[in-house]
Amino acid sequence: MYLNNLKKLDPEVYQAVMGEIKRQRENLELIASENFTSLAVLEAQGSVLTNKYAEGYPYHRWYGGCKYMDAVENLAIERAKKLFSAEHANVQAHSGTQANMAVYFCSLNLGDKVLAMDLACGGHLTHGHPHNFSGMFYKVYTYGVNKKTEMLDYDEILYLAKKYKPKMILAGASAYSRIIDFKKFFEICKKVGALFFVDMAHIAGLVAAGIHPNPVPYADFVSSTTHKTLRGPRGGFVLCKKEYAKKIDSFIFPGIQGGPLMHVIAAKAVCFKEASTLEFKKYQTQIVKNAKALATALEKRGFRIVCGGTDTHMILVDLTPKGITGKEASIILETAGITVNKNLIPFDKKPPFITSGMRLGTAAVTTRGMKEEQMQIIADFIDKAINNRSNPKKLKEIKREILALTKRFPLYSNLNEEA
Repeated sequence: MYLNNLKKLDPEVYQAVMGEIKRQRENLELIASENFTSLAVLEAQGSVLTNKYAEGYPYHRWYGGCKYMDAVENLAIERAKKLFSAEHANVQAHSGTQANMAVYFCSLNLGDKVLAMDLACGGHLTHGHPHNFSGMFYKVYTYGVNKKTEMLDYDEILYLAKKYKPKMILAGASAYSRIIDFKKFFEICKKVGALFFVDMAHIAGLVAAGIHPNPVPYADFVSSTTHKTLRGPRGGFVLCKKEYAKKIDSFIFPGIQGGPLMHVIAAKAVCFKEASTLEFKKYQTQIVKNAKALATALEKRGFRIVCGGTDTHMILVDLTPKGITGKEASIILETAGITVNKNLIPFDKKPPFITSGMRLGTAAVTTRGMKEEQMQIIADFIDKAINNRSNPKKLKEIKREILALTKRFPLYSNLNEEA
């Protein structure tokens, strides 16, 4: 990966890219939806496949010259099907949101009723937010978590399903750290005659490695992204039963997209291959070990962990005991060299742009090779930074310590900055 041509042609973009490489190398990345791809994924995505239009599907393209595009897309499709034991896979969705849009359009009529997880309790914008297409086009009812346990209450979900009689029930979340029981959701769907849709974007890597239950045997549709725990390029895909295959394909193209991004699909194929290895399973196991270790270490330092812990890569932290908002914490931690995101906690009394919590994830630091020992150190950095938020000198000192840690776990050391 040489950047000499970019440097010569467009120094400003080159400087931005180099700045981001430096930031990723030197900071602790704890955003739960982010990860670092392999160099092989980067190479595939930066390949000449970006030059080729390939509207349609393998062997049924609108353009000529698609011999190699067909080969790449077929690899991605077959690998995705095998990885998740799926009957059908569409790998063309440009993002998780577009994968979700295709499922909605494929399975519902405008105005149909949907039951999905409340954003304030861990759901996603595409699960019915009023300013998102999902909330604009469909009548969305929401379920949350139990106020005492802060976990999913399947009896309550069944009650709501019987009350509202939705055409589709959606499971999956962007800020829920516990195992989701897809079998129970499936049984609820059967009782009310609803389609079952799972958005597994956050946990796809865990599912691929057998660390989290697989929704595919139970769900009519499963959507996902290929980044996050899967550690691939930014993009989406859809898995479904054979009976929906032609319909889902037609709603992705020509329904909501034109030409697929073949360089991204090639990178997806690479990430699916990586996810099928024993090394990847070990990596996913370590992600969860690290998340549990980080949650325990933070709890010992006076942070409250929502729902008492985690079963996944994700930790939701209530900052109320520390007397700081999520927005303030994210700014302070970034100053010290730690990247997190502010996040609502269940029954949050603060607005979405302020929040009482922050969301952490261990996928990216685990990619660097960090283990439980480093999670103790990271928890200490977080605690010190928040406790010394009004002390610029101390924050600079913490940043130097973080730089020393990240140098011990180098990132993209084979990515050459100069030829």
